Amino acid sequence: EAVREDPDGDFLSEAPAYICADREVVLAAVQQNGRALRYASAKLRADRGLVFAALEEDPLALRYAASELWADRGFVLAAVDRDGLALQHAVLELQADAEIALRAVEQNGLALRFAVEHLRADRQLVLAAVEENGAALKFADVELQIDSEL
Repeated sequence: EAVREDPDGDFLSEAPAYICADREVVLAAVQQNGRALRYASAKLRADRGLVFAALEEDPLALRYAASELWADRGFVLAAVDRDGLALQHAVLELQADAEIALRAVEQNGLALRFAVEHLRADRQLVLAAVEENGAALKFADVELQIDSEL
C-alpha cells in the first residue's frame, strides 16, 4: 500500500531494513520509480531481475546495482543491450571486451566514451558508434577523428 501512496519510492529511504530487504515491496517500488533501487538491501541490489525491472523504468537506476554485477559478463551484455551507456559501470576488463563494447555502441554510439583506449582506436567499433550517433566521433582515437572516410 505504501508503494501506491508514494509513486516516487522515497518511502523506502525511511523504511526499516526488513522492508528494504523485501523483494516484493522493492520490486513494486522500482517498477514505479527505478531509482528506488538505491534504498534496496545489498542483496536485492545484486538481484538481476530486480535491477532489470528498475532499469526498464529508469536507465539511470543502473548506478545503484551491486558492484559484483558489473564484473559479470552476462549481466553487462544484457545491460548494454538495454542502455549502451551502462558500459561506464562495467569493470575495466569488460570495458575492454570488444563484443560488449560493440553492442554498447550499437545501442548508443556515445558509449564509445567508456570503451578502453585501444577499442576507441578500432575502426569497426568507431564506425558502428558514429553510424548510431555522429557525435561519438569525438570519443574516437585522434587518428580516426581526422580520417575523412569516417
